Amino acid sequence: MPHLLRSTLWLGFFGLILWAWWVMYSMSISMDLDLIGRPGEVGQRMAAMDPRMDMYMPMAEFGPLFAMWAIMMAAMMLPTLVPTLRSYEDLMISADGTRAGWLGVVLGYLLVWVAFAAVITGAQLALLFGGVVDMLGIAKSSWVGAGLLIVVGLFQFTRAKEICHGVCHSPMSYFLGHWRTGFRGGLRMGLGLGAFCVGCCWGFMSLGFVGGVMSLLWMGLATLFMVIEKLPQIGHYVTKPMGFALILMGIGWAAYPMLSGG
Repeated sequence: MPHLLRSTLWLGFFGLILWAWWVMYSMSISMDLDLIGRPGEVGQRMAAMDPRMDMYMPMAEFGPLFAMWAIMMAAMMLPTLVPTLRSYEDLMISADGTRAGWLGVVLGYLLVWVAFAAVITGAQLALLFGGVVDMLGIAKSSWVGAGLLIVVGLFQFTRAKEICHGVCHSPMSYFLGHWRTGFRGGLRMGLGLGAFCVGCCWGFMSLGFVGGVMSLLWMGLATLFMVIEKLPQIGHYVTKPMGFALILMGIGWAAYPMLSGG
């Protein structure tokens, strides 16, 4: 019976991830985007529209945009939780962990990222009505995109990144220092882990404004890197090299329009 419950919970967990990615795919199709976030004919007309026009534009309203970001958080961040849940399972016998606590960790982690989805939704709307991004959430100026890439790249070298990544990279140490039993205990630890994870990965979410917030390729690559960054064996080796890569991308992003005469 315990093995059946474990299998059911893990299948449900991965099913939620697959569902979230399917919804993201469906939304990208409905917005007429290609894999790298460029709008097709329909998407170009949508992106060119003034959000202040007297017409219904769901991506200019908080509710639909928040739902999109919340689903995106589930699709991108739940896969990064796998090593953490495995660490919790390692402590289930020696530290009186429970399946209810396991669920609490998942829920707490997800709640923090849903809260972050609300924050970044507000940021996107402010950028939209300020004329910085288009209706599809893509920066209109190459300088904005370059600036974001460089800022996120520089963040990879900060003490804040080091602290937050240390917790995400070694969740066992966090559990040992903050252990609580039962569902409420798991929820509390999940909230704490989620907060450190937001501190570690907020920059990669903001880069959606460079490559397209609904670009499956762009966000898929961000998800892959965040998963690798949290792997116990290799995660600490990739953080700073990615910082260098993002800075170089930012410089190239800014230089390309000048070199091409655009």
